[in-house]
Amino acid sequence: MEGRPQVIVVGAGPGGLFAALRLIELGLRPIVLERGKDVHERKKDLANITKTQKVDAESNYCFGEGGAGAYSDGKLYTRSKKRGNTDKILNVFCQHGASTAILADAHPHIGTDRLPKVIEAMRNTIINSGGEVHFKTKMTQLILDGDKVVGCVADKEYRGPVILATGHSARDVYRYLAEAKVEIEAKGIAVGVRLEHPSHLIDQIQYHSKQGRGKYLPAAEYSMVTQVDGRGVYSFCMCPGGFVIPAATDKEQIVVNGMSPASRGTAWSNSGMVVEVRPEDLDNVKNENCNNVSPELKVMAFQEDLERLCWQQGNMKQTAPAQRMVDFVSGKLSYDLPKSSYAPGLVSSPLHFWLPKMISKRLQEGFKVFGRQAHGFLTNEAVLIAVETRTSSPVRIVRDRETLQHVRIQGLFPCGEGAGYAGGIVSAGVDGERCAEACARMMSSRCHLDRTE
Repeated sequence: MEGRPQVIVVGAGPGGLFAALRLIELGLRPIVLERGKDVHERKKDLANITKTQKVDAESNYCFGEGGAGAYSDGKLYTRSKKRGNTDKILNVFCQHGASTAILADAHPHIGTDRLPKVIEAMRNTIINSGGEVHFKTKMTQLILDGDKVVGCVADKEYRGPVILATGHSARDVYRYLAEAKVEIEAKGIAVGVRLEHPSHLIDQIQYHSKQGRGKYLPAAEYSMVTQVDGRGVYSFCMCPGGFVIPAATDKEQIVVNGMSPASRGTAWSNSGMVVEVRPEDLDNVKNENCNNVSPELKVMAFQEDLERLCWQQGNMKQTAPAQRMVDFVSGKLSYDLPKSSYAPGLVSSPLHFWLPKMISKRLQEGFKVFGRQAHGFLTNEAVLIAVETRTSSPVRIVRDRETLQHVRIQGLFPCGEGAGYAGGIVSAGVDGERCAEACARMMSSRCHLDRTE
């Protein structure tokens, strides 16, 4: 693709990587800008979170090559099959080293330990095809020519249409867009905790056997959902045989997420247990941050405030506040806590008391329902680890349904989970391909107009 028209892709998560690969197929040259480090250097910063209790704001479980999906399980199951060719996404992963089992599995999964090599191979394809990938290169602003984006600024100016695939945690991008009067809107999210059980207990419950999974069955999965007071309460990103990880992106935050190795062989199984939160739910919330920001950023402000409160409850380190499951439902402080996969450590805390009531009360009722549905699920062997807030983007960058460009600014293609149009690795990959195709159509149309003129 050397010498071909170039497109700037901001972000090297699944949305950005699949956008770049599709641009190459369409005869365009992708220039990928990633604020974090490559997938191997990133590992060192992740290990340092546990060792030093400090988070690198540019290299963590959310920022860096592969995005949030690289070190958060690698699940490839999606319900978004009408949006694009999900089979192609899986095939591309296989072409870059993933097991072909993902083409047949009902719930395909690569594994946190194997996905980095696949991501590195995808990067090499981009580079070997004449594209560019720049790490530690943070976009700070768009370059506008009237109502058109003609590039962006990072370590220098990069010229071309921009596919903006920054992921759901790039809050500085949302603030910049709001200040630049680029249309965005508040979007609903889900907030709660990471619930961790011993994996053998989940196996016993799901396989209806005291022996659990035995020698040949895989670690058991579950999916829970109910309604409490008009809002959904449900399990999210279930990680059988996995770990709970510290997923904050800046200082004075605690955020938890889950991941699993390919073997799914650890002693614990976890999932997010979250409550639906809509923008209108925050209208009457007594929160100084939510009340002092523009309406489009109020859900993000709620997120930030809760993560900061969690950090304070966690002794102002990455030690996460936690509570046994039955104690939480009963409104009692846990005298002690079970062993956990969360490496930075846990501290006993009354989550039922300090979590927002619209979250804690619904979780308590939801857990009662789940306990009736699955005997043994509601148990003090399980522990709630706070706080799970990064289930999706709190902001949607408004785009035209047909052209996928921003509603007002030509040449800007909001993409993937960070723009509010995807909810996982596969759906982000599909949206990346769609944005690349839309960008190619726009550039082809411009070239036709230029020739006509």
